[in-house]
Amino acid sequence: MPKKKQRRTASRRSARRGAVAERPLKPDLEAIRRQIDRIDEQLHALLNERARLAQQVGISKNAEGRTVDFYRPEREAQVLRKARERNRGPLRDEEILRLFREIMSACLAQQEPLKVAYLGPEGTFTQTAVYKHFGHSVRALPLATIDEVFHEVEAGNADFGVVPIENSTEGTVNNTLDRFLTSPLKICGEVELRIHQYLMGTMQSLDRIVRVCSHQQSLAQCRGWLDEYLPGVERVPVSSNAEGARRARDEKGTAAIAGETAAEVYGLNILASEIEDRPDNTTRFLVLGRKLFEPSGEDRTTLLVSVSHTDAPGALFRLLEPLARHQISMTRIESRPSHRKKWDYVFFIDIEGHAQDAHVARALDALKKRASLFRILGSYPRAVN
Repeated sequence: MPKKKQRRTASRRSARRGAVAERPLKPDLEAIRRQIDRIDEQLHALLNERARLAQQVGISKNAEGRTVDFYRPEREAQVLRKARERNRGPLRDEEILRLFREIMSACLAQQEPLKVAYLGPEGTFTQTAVYKHFGHSVRALPLATIDEVFHEVEAGNADFGVVPIENSTEGTVNNTLDRFLTSPLKICGEVELRIHQYLMGTMQSLDRIVRVCSHQQSLAQCRGWLDEYLPGVERVPVSSNAEGARRARDEKGTAAIAGETAAEVYGLNILASEIEDRPDNTTRFLVLGRKLFEPSGEDRTTLLVSVSHTDAPGALFRLLEPLARHQISMTRIESRPSHRKKWDYVFFIDIEGHAQDAHVARALDALKKRASLFRILGSYPRAVN
């Protein structure tokens, strides 16, 4: 064989050997599955051990106590933060937080589940906020109004309540703020929920829609999309997104805007997904309880304050000056009528830190001396996302 041809033949053989060497080995699926089974056994054993330790924590606190007596939101926030910090993937932080939340929820509910009242009906974003904060091992109690949620927690018929307080697009829920003027309840947590809006109905296409029903805030959050895709369709505000979904189920030609859960609850078709105008559309919810809790290390405090003669020059400045002097960050301030007399206002203020933090305590002590009304509505862990 000529040398040139020999070289070409040797080169082709070498190339074939290289291709074989570079070809990835097929994984042994059965071996991998056996490994997964062993890990599942270990996880199961560790979960039961964690549950037994949680039982011991409850007994050491109060052998005769109820589940609500063992609940510590500051401790849960610390656990979630640690889980997020040590996460290296491939699971996303959101998935890790959800898993640990459900583990803690199941461990806490071994004797009896927490009873959590929320602004219903079933299928609302507030229900989603309940499960995001407490996990699914709770007894969620849907109520018709924010007032009813406050009342049930005040009366002890519910351990906690969850109500909306503000939306990043549409602003404050004033009814929630006003209820604090007369309620003894405390804020013991917050939930930030990314809001995705879905158009749903029993029809198969948009051209069959005669009207769209939803809560007025959801209609406002989807105004641009509705103007573009359903410009001639009537928009009907209703008491809740779940009520809109119910009407979409029962009325011919009616569609609804609601969360994805509502489509499952009411058996509706998803006609369009994520139709909110702003991609960062987020609603903040408050967790209501009957007592204050210890610091978690990353907290927020909400104050209710007022000052006499708010029309006097510099009155509000003098009220808030202690916060600046003690380097306290104020993240939100809202004014509302006090309902005591004409043109008299109170202020709801969110600040960073816990009321027991030394620098916060000094600032609040100085602020209290300048205020005609001063209440700490809550010091609670900032939302863990």
